[in-house]
Amino acid sequence: MTTRTVPHTVLVSRFGRRPFPFIILHQLHLWLLARWYDRHLQRLDLAEIDEHLLRDLGLTPEDVRRECAKSFWQA
Repeated sequence: MTTRTVPHTVLVSRFGRRPFPFIILHQLHLWLLARWYDRHLQRLDLAEIDEHLLRDLGLTPEDVRRECAKSFWQA
């Protein structure tokens, strides 16, 4: 029985390309990380707003504490 040899170029072209679903999954992960980071920054900004501006927004300090206590992945 003889062993069949596959040229290196065939292996690279077959396994070197990323399949289409991987690209979509990668983009979704990047979108999700960006969303989490944006949410984190928004909560940091919210924590710095003074009470006068909070009243203008219709928020109480308790609302702000509750929102800022959430983890970055929680909406």
